[in-house]
Amino acid sequence: MTRAAGSPDHLGATPTSARALAPDLARGGMLLLIACANVHLFLFGRPLGVRGYPRDVTGVDRVVVAAQMMLVDGRAYPLFGLLFGYGVVQLAWRCGAAGVDVRAATRIVRRRGGWMVLIGFAHGVLLFSGDIVGAYGLLAVLMAGTLVAGSPVALLTVTAVGLFLTAVFGAAGALPMPDGQESFLTSMVVADPLGAMAARLGEWIGIGLLGQAVAVFGAVALGAWAARRRLLDEPARHRALLTRVAAVGLTVAVLGGAPLALAAAGVWADPSTGALLAAGALHAVGGYGGGVGYAALFGLLAIRLSARRGPVSSALVACGQRSLTCYLAQSLVFVALLPAWTLGLGARLALWQAALLAIGTWLLVLGAAAAMDRAGRRGPAEVLLRRLTYGRPAPAP
Repeated sequence: MTRAAGSPDHLGATPTSARALAPDLARGGMLLLIACANVHLFLFGRPLGVRGYPRDVTGVDRVVVAAQMMLVDGRAYPLFGLLFGYGVVQLAWRCGAAGVDVRAATRIVRRRGGWMVLIGFAHGVLLFSGDIVGAYGLLAVLMAGTLVAGSPVALLTVTAVGLFLTAVFGAAGALPMPDGQESFLTSMVVADPLGAMAARLGEWIGIGLLGQAVAVFGAVALGAWAARRRLLDEPARHRALLTRVAAVGLTVAVLGGAPLALAAAGVWADPSTGALLAAGALHAVGGYGGGVGYAALFGLLAIRLSARRGPVSSALVACGQRSLTCYLAQSLVFVALLPAWTLGLGARLALWQAALLAIGTWLLVLGAAAAMDRAGRRGPAEVLLRRLTYGRPAPAP
């Protein structure tokens, strides 16, 4: 499959020097949040409490649960959604600059989204059924017209609807897990690799694809709205707004997550069903606050780093530029160590140990991304997605 260089469907990859700094910084940092959010889903063999965390935690695990519930759980994926929506608008701008009309740009977004669904399917069935790539691909297919050409009012309306539904599902998600259930994902406890794969298929459809799509479509629309205002492309112009959004958003994340964090840590003993439902709704709304707060915080960081980057910030940017590759690599590490069908360490690790594993894994992929950047190599998953979306570049005449 080859497309002519002048074809409206063929766009060259954006040079790294021409990319906006803030979105890549945010994507690199986001992967740490996602690693911490995902790793506890690999644990099994113990009674479960709030949102799939182990029940009756003690000592350091209490601190880890509380911190993750306020700063990570339900906060990482809204940030991912914001950045995904932002990236779709950036892609549409590139299409316009190349002379591609709105309809053709919308088709490109849908085609890219369709391939993301297939990549997510492979990731979800082979490795981790909590995959998010497929969900964002599905949203690209369904929402392409709105993201590319929808009015600001339409984008904010979709955001409001998404936030409401997220609060509803968040309330339901705060209810206790059934007695006797010792793994949030059944596939983690299945020792037979083929049996675990079959379990992951059903989990991916219900949790990874449809569940994630419903939870974050509002954040995707909000990211597209923010991109229309170039909030992260030109953060210096919006410094005052970003400062307010970071302060308010992260405060909402912490305060909104605090009630459910206290329940998960066992500090708030035996809350009523109504109180749990209210705490779950607050937790979900706080997640949106955390997503926009983190995005604004990375925008402010980009202002400070615009003149000079150090090795850490350069590695973050390199990771963000290869976010799909790094996300999949994190799953490879977790799967090699934790499920019952591999080494089964998920049955033995304490929550704090799992959190350290998540941080260590992120540092590992961060270093790998930095090495690829120094070698001038793009992420293999990004290269694959581009090739699937646009085909092979035509040879030079």
